[in-house]
Amino acid sequence: MYVPAHFAANDTEVRELLAGCDAADLVTSTPRGLIATFLPILYDPSVGEHGAILAHVARNNDQWREPAAGESLFILHGPHAYVSPSWYPSKREHGRAVPTWNYLTAHVYGRLVVHDDPAWVESMVRRLTERHESGRDPSWSVDDAPAEFISGQLRAIVGLELVISRIEAKAKMSQNRPEADRAGVVEGYLAEGDTAMAEAVRDA
Repeated sequence: MYVPAHFAANDTEVRELLAGCDAADLVTSTPRGLIATFLPILYDPSVGEHGAILAHVARNNDQWREPAAGESLFILHGPHAYVSPSWYPSKREHGRAVPTWNYLTAHVYGRLVVHDDPAWVESMVRRLTERHESGRDPSWSVDDAPAEFISGQLRAIVGLELVISRIEAKAKMSQNRPEADRAGVVEGYLAEGDTAMAEAVRDA
């Protein structure tokens, strides 16, 4: 990933993205070429030196069967949005401004481990469910469905674990603009109701 120094994400941004990201793109290089799948994920910081990303795929998805050559890659996306040049005070001064895009992303590399193991898959599915059902009223539990039905569903999926070896992350949030332009971007996002992007630009 091309990461100019002023757009390099800091450790806090990376940890928050890993912990808060609900889904990501898994990309593997195989004898058949590149294969990619968008998957719900969990970050487990307790695995190895850098943690691991846990996921599952349909058994009928060939990606888990095709041996990955070298490292595999999860692409995580944080908040992102268009930037209008009309938000820049400097545009009104000299007109030298063009549109761009602000975003937070991480390329997470590592060794892909396949878990064709019902116990591992059930544990991961329960953790994933608990994460997304927490705070809901009513909330759903794996145990709300008949055990035989759940057993059949678990047989239809395969677990994946990316043991992280390195992370490249980029937080492009108008840091290269003058202070007045950055304030204009924050105001622009707030006017559109995008508080997440406004806060991200402020934090950057």
